[in-house]
Amino acid sequence: MTTAIIIGSSRSQGNTRQLVDLYLAHQAADVFDLANFDLSFYDYQHRNSSDDFSILIEKLARYQHIIFASPVYWYAMSAQMKVFFDRLSDLLTINQSLGRELRGRTCAVLATGVDENPPACFEQPFKLTANYLGMRYSDMFYAACAGDFMVQQHQAHLSKYVAKEQKWLAE
Repeated sequence: MTTAIIIGSSRSQGNTRQLVDLYLAHQAADVFDLANFDLSFYDYQHRNSSDDFSILIEKLARYQHIIFASPVYWYAMSAQMKVFFDRLSDLLTINQSLGRELRGRTCAVLATGVDENPPACFEQPFKLTANYLGMRYSDMFYAACAGDFMVQQHQAHLSKYVAKEQKWLAE
């Protein structure tokens, strides 16, 4: 199974990236950092068609499993991830065939934040978007990072998460 991780964060080498790197120590995946793409806000007139969204989504459509990686910012996904999610609307209007390619794919979330537990509302946009696009949503792994990312603190939990995710994907 091929896996893509989309990371959206204000710091490309911050805690969320370190969580992604820890995931990569357990499971192979290709990483797409939204900071490396020129993504415009959603536009009803589609005047943003020359940005990198189509290029990125065409690459992502080749993967069977997509992981969204985001820090928790103000109880929600990062602004970078939100722009990407808003642009998924393009797949409902101007690029419907590409949007249909996501049906049946699986997805999950890797998240970091300063609180011991993520807010209950954080995961909902991921779940609801997956459902709307016909994707199967598995689960979220959340790493509490009151300061710098502590690999030892999350190593065992992430290992169990990856094993559980692999079992779920095999079903």
